Amino acid sequence: MSTSANIYSLLAPLAIFFVLAEIGFCLYYRKNLISFPEAITNYGTAIGNQTVNVLVAAGVYLGYGYLWEHFRLIDDLPMTWYNYLLLLLGVDFIFYWVHRWGHEINIMWAAHSPHHSAQEINFLVALRASVTQRLFSFFFFWPLTIIGFRPFDIYLMTAIHLFISFLHHTELIPKLWRWIEYVFTTPSHHRVHHGVNFRYLDKNYGEFLIVWDRLFGTYEEETDKVIYGMYGQPETWNPIAINFHYYYVLWQDARQATHWWDKIRIWFMPLGWRPANLPVHPPKEEITAQNQRKIKTFRIPGSDHYLISGAVFGAVLMMLVISPNSALSTWERVAGSLLLWHLIVNWSGILEAKPWLFNSEMIRIPLTCGCLILFYDLFHHPLWLAVCLLYHLYSFVSVVLFYRPRGQF
Repeated sequence: MSTSANIYSLLAPLAIFFVLAEIGFCLYYRKNLISFPEAITNYGTAIGNQTVNVLVAAGVYLGYGYLWEHFRLIDDLPMTWYNYLLLLLGVDFIFYWVHRWGHEINIMWAAHSPHHSAQEINFLVALRASVTQRLFSFFFFWPLTIIGFRPFDIYLMTAIHLFISFLHHTELIPKLWRWIEYVFTTPSHHRVHHGVNFRYLDKNYGEFLIVWDRLFGTYEEETDKVIYGMYGQPETWNPIAINFHYYYVLWQDARQATHWWDKIRIWFMPLGWRPANLPVHPPKEEITAQNQRKIKTFRIPGSDHYLISGAVFGAVLMMLVISPNSALSTWERVAGSLLLWHLIVNWSGILEAKPWLFNSEMIRIPLTCGCLILFYDLFHHPLWLAVCLLYHLYSFVSVVLFYRPRGQF
């Protein structure tokens, strides 16, 4: 389990490299493709999402392991290069349908929609996945175990497949050669998928191959300027609200339904369906460049450096939590995950200048510092103890000096 579970700890630095390269390119060429608040939100959402991968890995090994042990058709499937290629094609084919159902079925859209709530497209948007989407996805890859692919290899390939899809999220790469565009999913195809233009809605679900979309009638070429986002946009930078926005919408409809059957089936009905006692949704007005409402909030002045330093610290803490080589116990990993969530929620408090931010940071900073010292016994590692204390002292002083509500102290 540890080798495949750590595939994300191996891929995470590579993804961060591409993110930094894209940011550097945009700065050098003065391309306004990455906004600071959305970048921080995407990054924070990714950190939160990484905390569930260990749980997903455990579920895969328990459930998929049972199926592989008792029901596989091929006893000893050799993992040659061509069988790895077949596994990639199998993962890609299943994911096409999972992705498509994620746009067609209410509960699956609730899991997938946080990714589409971004109003731009860049590598950081690729990291903006929900905490429930990974859990939902692994309900569908089990047929591969029946064929004879080991859970280890399935988990490994889904991680590689996810990284392939990461590379599609950019406006810096134009359309490619015709034969590549015909067979493989490219950034141009995936920009269309993220579009709210009516002609682009629910198109181009493929992640590795675009041929599935061509075969099943969901292909659309990029022609008009793509407008990014979603209908029913959560207008917040809070990762909890972003992750559970559409679940709340469905819960509200289920709560108001008068028939118990409607309360249950609303979760599994097509998008737009409502219980009989509730009015139908009015027709959508197409979102265009002229009428799009971009998320705008007033963030605490001078907070950019604090957020950037927090992003670096968040990456370090995330790697400590998810790395299989970490000295943390299971319960310490859970505690570290909760500290990560506290961190990224507080980022949204800074971006939205929330009045609760000061008290929340006053709790988070000493709690995180104390846990790191305790978990890693930093009293026996003077250099790391000094680094930990200096960073959290900087955080404490910054919050007291700059983020304290007026009239406090």
